[in-house]
Amino acid sequence: MITKFMTEVSVKFNPFSACAKPARLFLTYLPPNIRANGTSVSTTLLPRNNPEPSSLRVKFKDGKEFNFNCAKTNIKGLIEEVERHSRQLQKAADLTD
Repeated sequence: MITKFMTEVSVKFNPFSACAKPARLFLTYLPPNIRANGTSVSTTLLPRNNPEPSSLRVKFKDGKEFNFNCAKTNIKGLIEEVERHSRQLQKAADLTD
């Protein structure tokens, strides 16, 4: 996954909920040195009885922001959307160099 264009990743999930799986897996796809690139990563664990669904928010350097409801999206869909935008930014950066 191309992460150098991400500026902020914010995840909220209930670790005991089945719909938290895409949010947890997305965090595992991030490289260990993502904070060294200037990306802010925040994780909020919701209480067990909280009815709020899991969510993921990703902000990019161009100002684009993606908000995902993890109850309605699987991990493959999350990765595809983020990768699609990252590849567009990579192409634009390659053309300006």
